[in-house]
Amino acid sequence: MMRALYSAATGMIAQQLNMDTIANNLANVNTYGYKKNRAEFQDLLYSTMRNATAQVPTGMQVGSGTRPSSITTITTTGNMIQTESPTDLAITGEGYFRITNPNDDNVPFYTRDGSFKIDSQGYMVNADGYRLADIDPFPEGATKIDINSDGAISYQDINGDRVNTGQKIQLYTFTNPAGLTRQGRNLLTQSAASGDATGGDPNVDGRGGIAQRYLESSNVQVVDEMVNMITAQRAYEVSTKAIQSSDEMLGQANNLKR
Repeated sequence: MMRALYSAATGMIAQQLNMDTIANNLANVNTYGYKKNRAEFQDLLYSTMRNATAQVPTGMQVGSGTRPSSITTITTTGNMIQTESPTDLAITGEGYFRITNPNDDNVPFYTRDGSFKIDSQGYMVNADGYRLADIDPFPEGATKIDINSDGAISYQDINGDRVNTGQKIQLYTFTNPAGLTRQGRNLLTQSAASGDATGGDPNVDGRGGIAQRYLESSNVQVVDEMVNMITAQRAYEVSTKAIQSSDEMLGQANNLKR
């Protein structure tokens, strides 16, 4: 019965983490480019009371509960939302935008959030003012910015002439994008698990194209998360019932002498 108490306690701890993960997904349902997380679990060590043999087809093993093994990022593409801003960009494939890190040039950021703006110096920047890498600033008076699916940039200058910059927004892919490290503010950094970033032109090697005047929504499905929340709540409740039942059994055993 004591084993049941500890096993049920590990189940409660695991479901607390599961609920934290679900709550974070729901909180970010309107976060552009957000990729939902999924908590995963493993069973713990077993106490072997009898081994299975050629003569005894089934053994006797009793488990000791569960533990969280990982929180996996699901990198499926979210829905595309049309906007009116020419600096809103969405990626139609597996690529990421590269963002300069103002604190460390050797550790760039990556993101799927393409809600860029033009700052006072003409650079395309994110909401925190971090610059989109690999492109030069627009000159003063540049209007009617056009970014095609291949990432090529053009604009209308102060004289009304169309200017092709000859530059392309680069996209980056990773061997294991689920291994990227989240830094908050819709920013990611590469890790040993993700592998090194491979950059290049859009629409090449599965990086995907760029859709101007679109933003990628979160890939969180509210209905799925609500079902997961109910499942986690019931699993937590069952674990508490197991603890209550074990406690009652221990109480009855203690009262046998009376």
